[in-house]
Amino acid sequence: MTRHKIAIVVGSLRAGSINRKVARSICAFASDKLDCEIVEIGALPLYSQDYDQDPPPEYNRGVPGVLKNAIDVASRPYGQSAWDKKPAAIVSASPGAIGGFGANHQLRQACVFLNMPVMQQPEAYLGHVGEDSFDADGCLKEGPLKEIVTGLAGAFADWVDIIVRARRLLAEDSAHAKG
Repeated sequence: MTRHKIAIVVGSLRAGSINRKVARSICAFASDKLDCEIVEIGALPLYSQDYDQDPPPEYNRGVPGVLKNAIDVASRPYGQSAWDKKPAAIVSASPGAIGGFGANHQLRQACVFLNMPVMQQPEAYLGHVGEDSFDADGCLKEGPLKEIVTGLAGAFADWVDIIVRARRLLAEDSAHAKG
């Protein structure tokens, strides 16, 4: 039987990670069939499209690692999340056709776990956004895309107002019920 050389990438940096222990077990239990190497990812630089000659339209249909890291860092320690109860809207933009659809939905899942009320409508997957969409100051040029983004900004302002007013009313109702 052929012994295959494989690499295992563990998605945790923690030395005592259970996923790292599972990876080691895989290597140990199949050492007669697999020549395993655990690839350490902790020292890798943060990815940036600036390094690419031909950048992809979306980060492999997911959330950029640096954004996911920022979300995770601000959610710790457990029970003290900076995100807790903060109203959110998710807007994704991409030079590709589907406008960051995958990343948008992954972020929505994270926001649910983080107890963030996410604006449901309008959804915002802005596709075909390129450098030519912006003026010299880096703002959107006049046109349909600017109109969409302006509408999104207004809808989010309304969403935040709804959340703040609802919380105020709930607090008043709770105070009246106790008094």
